[in-house]
Amino acid sequence: MEPHELIVCRDVSLGYEGQTVLSHLNLTIRDGDYLCIVGDNGSGKSTLLRGLLGLLAPQSGEILRAPELERGAVGYLPQQTRAQRDFPATVLEVALSGCLNQKGSRFFYTRAQKSQALMNLGKLGVLEWKDKSYRELSGGQQQRVLLARALCAAGRLLILDEPITGLDPAAAQDLYKTLSYLNTKEGMAIVMVTHDLGPALRSARSVLHIGQRGTFLGPVADYLASPQGRRFREVGP
Repeated sequence: MEPHELIVCRDVSLGYEGQTVLSHLNLTIRDGDYLCIVGDNGSGKSTLLRGLLGLLAPQSGEILRAPELERGAVGYLPQQTRAQRDFPATVLEVALSGCLNQKGSRFFYTRAQKSQALMNLGKLGVLEWKDKSYRELSGGQQQRVLLARALCAAGRLLILDEPITGLDPAAAQDLYKTLSYLNTKEGMAIVMVTHDLGPALRSARSVLHIGQRGTFLGPVADYLASPQGRRFREVGP
């Protein structure tokens, strides 16, 4: 791998219990990338995220990760379940949990880790709620806290799975602005699965479209001019 490469997929096929859902994928994620993954339901988008995170081994091919990613330095924002929305912890405790991989055998978080969590809460505009119960926040506020948690884990890469699900349009727009800031101003690479095609592509640099009619990987402008992109523009939001 080159020094600026974070994840490289070489002829990767992924699936479960012998059934392949994604075949022969070649993909390189580099520092500063902003990649949107789109496609039909059941096309393998979330399966690919599991592979990128190292939670699912490829059926064939190989997935190479930069050394720091192998040590867990990836910020991951999964889809939230109803039970997780009602999690009984303070906002600061939720954000701090992103430092678990750095905690090692220590029982308590370090002062530096607490400072990092507070800084990320401030960066995302939710520092004033640090002592508030997470379950009392709105959906948009909870997503900001979870993004702060992901930033506590992230070194150079954020991976997000449908991050605006359940958010109202204003909260979704705020989240996109935050992701754009993290990408352009702080150099964080972002990989995001989304159905919210229009707003997402205003910030993204490239698109991976996975579908029964083939795969597209390239810049946003080329995608919008492709058969897959034109079809999504016709039927999408």
